Amino acid sequence: MLTDQFYMQLALDKAWEYQLLTYPNPAVGATVTLNGRILSVEAHRKAGTSHAEVLALLKAYETLLKTEIDFDRFDAHKAHAFLLALPKDFFAECSIYVTLEPCSHTGKTPSCASLLSALELKEVIVGIEDPIESHSGGLERLKNTRSGILKEKCQALIKPFMIWQKKAFVLFKLAQSTNGRIGGGYLSSKASLTHVHQLRGVCDSLLIGANTVRVDRPTLDCRFTNGQAPDVKIYARRDDLDREIPLFSVVERSVEVISNLDFLKEPSFILVEGGEGMLKALQSRIDWMLIYQTPKLSTNNLTYNIDMNLQFLHQGKKDVDLMIWSRQVGD
Repeated sequence: MLTDQFYMQLALDKAWEYQLLTYPNPAVGATVTLNGRILSVEAHRKAGTSHAEVLALLKAYETLLKTEIDFDRFDAHKAHAFLLALPKDFFAECSIYVTLEPCSHTGKTPSCASLLSALELKEVIVGIEDPIESHSGGLERLKNTRSGILKEKCQALIKPFMIWQKKAFVLFKLAQSTNGRIGGGYLSSKASLTHVHQLRGVCDSLLIGANTVRVDRPTLDCRFTNGQAPDVKIYARRDDLDREIPLFSVVERSVEVISNLDFLKEPSFILVEGGEGMLKALQSRIDWMLIYQTPKLSTNNLTYNIDMNLQFLHQGKKDVDLMIWSRQVGD
């Protein structure tokens, strides 16, 4: 027999697929079941669009009726209106598992708690209650609720969201071969590179070191996603950088050379791309690391010569590459 933990884990795994891409919203996943049968597993994908609960309910509707909706499911207002227009008992025997308490407030999207209350599902099972007081209260508006399923895992999922409420959330991205080598051209698969470009597209700033500019002469745009290139901050002790390289010619982007990291005190999402020098310079300020590990061995001499103990938070795949979310831990 499948358990609450199993259904919640499905929601968690789906939410991790969109971790940070929902910035400034938290990553959230949802699973809808009918008498133990899985109807849908969905996750919030982008701020300002339909939340996880809404996407999961729309997919459950499609599963039950063996049909497809004919409107943009990411348009939250249309999605809420469609679900509210269904017969009142349509989801009466369904349960929904959500990693985070359904939102009670109305912002760019309508309230999910109000929607679930109107639909009168059999049960709403929640991983954790919303830690932001102004957003909480969703469970109070619902009947037949339970919370605390895989609580610690659900808390870990929204840790970035909690950090960027108070200061910059700093993510250091690195790509390496299976034997820990870096450099020598692209290592990662096209899927991994596309994911990096998605992260660049939502971050507030891309932070790089001066050596990356001098040696690699990069562009650092979002060409794989056709998105707007991120603003760039170059951490440098001396400004002797060649302004003629592609990095400085991308339209509608700001490139700033900085000598201190005071801006990390401000709430934001900062993506860091760099080598050993940048990793050492930022070691005490890095919140999470995202490691893309490709299944190949390399003779390149470049690597990260640094002592760090990591805790793996979640592991996924991008084509052939492993994608490992991790954080630094003490000795």
